Amino acid sequence: MALDAFDRTLIAAVQGGLPLVTRPYEAIGAMLGVDGERVRARLASMLDEGLVRRIGAVPNHYRLGFTANGMSVWDVDDKQVDALAAQVARLTGVSHCYRRTRSLPTWPYNLFAMLHGRTRAEVERQADVVAALLGTACRSRDILYSTAILKKTGLRLKGTHDV
Repeated sequence: MALDAFDRTLIAAVQGGLPLVTRPYEAIGAMLGVDGERVRARLASMLDEGLVRRIGAVPNHYRLGFTANGMSVWDVDDKQVDALAAQVARLTGVSHCYRRTRSLPTWPYNLFAMLHGRTRAEVERQADVVAALLGTACRSRDILYSTAILKKTGLRLKGTHDV
């Protein structure tokens, strides 16, 4: 799908993140000379069209004091994984949860849930809560702890049309 001039300007304005103000769409609109409703509506249509996958907050867990972050990985019965994943995703301390294809025989895990805590012991307690929820549907598990902070970025325009 082709982007018009407004789309490119809008993407350039939001690619570094929405402003941390009460009415971010209005703030972006003021920068672009349009009202906030046009910004909101166009971003919503970009979501509907698949040009943008999601709009969401990305907290910096380290700056919030959550320095023992671990990706918990689970080998869950395929017939139950979707329903159980929905429950895991609602748990406190889980920032994202998703299903992935196994890579047998070396990687049996099909459910991933990022856990955040101030200590590894706190993360392990959260993993025990997940394990209790999964029950006998879970065959094995592990926690992969973060060893580096990776810079997260959002939508970016590339090529000669960068704004």
